[in-house]
Parts: sequence; structure tokens; C-alpha cells
Amino acid sequence: MNTSINYKSATEVDDLIKQMVDKLKNHLAKRHIDNPIMIGIHTGGVWLAERLHQQLQLKDPLGTLDIAFYRDDFTRIGMNPQVRPSHLPVTVDDRHIILVDDVLQTGRTIRAALNEIFDYGRPASVMLATLVERSGRELPIEPDVVGICPDLAPENHITLTGPDPLGLIIKESKHSPS
Repeated sequence: MNTSINYKSATEVDDLIKQMVDKLKNHLAKRHIDNPIMIGIHTGGVWLAERLHQQLQLKDPLGTLDIAFYRDDFTRIGMNPQVRPSHLPVTVDDRHIILVDDVLQTGRTIRAALNEIFDYGRPASVMLATLVERSGRELPIEPDVVGICPDLAPENHITLTGPDPLGLIIKESKHSPS
């Protein structure tokens, strides 16, 4: 098996983020939402959310979630030794939330994040923004705003690097003929 590595530079990732900002503005305008709060999921989702939050010039401070205790796959991946506290600086009750993560694949991270958000209160709505949407969904979760949708095989991996600058590493495994 051969492995090739593709890389999206900081400039390419910045361009994707600018496109996401435009899509988010349009999405918010269509839904008549003028004061959403943004919450990023540790770690890559927070890096992305920091940039989106700044470019959207949102009024309320950025919130962050560490969903480690809400995961349903401890038996497969084990406990995460680096648990960070979640920080939601404003109430989520009756607020429109933009939930941000770097890569959406199975949907399990987003499900865990939603469970944690609802432990804090009941939002008016939650929209999902992800830099990367890839195949492999195990739960019926769909993003509202996406940067890219690369066509990757299940054994391939994509990782956001950062925090400054942000880049994307795509590791594609190719089977050699026998």
C-alpha cells in the first residue's frame, strides 16, 4: 500500500474560510438571524471558529466545547487524556447557535456537542459549519455551511493543522497491485 500526502496551504484554507463567511452571512440573512452565538469544538473547530467569529464580527464572545465526556466511542478510542473545560460565556437559551467543527465524517462528534449544548440550555436553533465534509456518516447529521467536500476513501485521513497558520493534510492510501 502506498500513501500520498496532499496539503492545502494556509492561503488555500484562508480562501475556504472566506467562502464559509459569505455562506454563513447568506444563511443567517435567509433565516433573519442577526445576533447568533458561535461555539467551536476543540481543537480544530475552535481554531476555525476563531477565524469565522472574527470575520463575521459577532457581538458575543466565542464559546468552546470539549466533548470528551460526551463521546460514545470510549471503547474504541479510549479516554482523551487532554480534557479541556468547555466555556460558554453567554446563555444558550433561546439563542441561535453556529456550531463549528473542522471535519465532519461520522457525525458522532456533532451528536456529542449537541448533547453538551443542551445540558447548558435550550437554543432556538443550531446550525452547523464545517471546514471539511467527508463521507462516512453514521448519524443523520448534515452541515449548513461547508468549506470543501473531498472525495476520500474510508481509509484516507484529513487533518486540520494549526493553530497559526491553518493547513489541511490529506493522507490518501492507495493499494498497490499484487
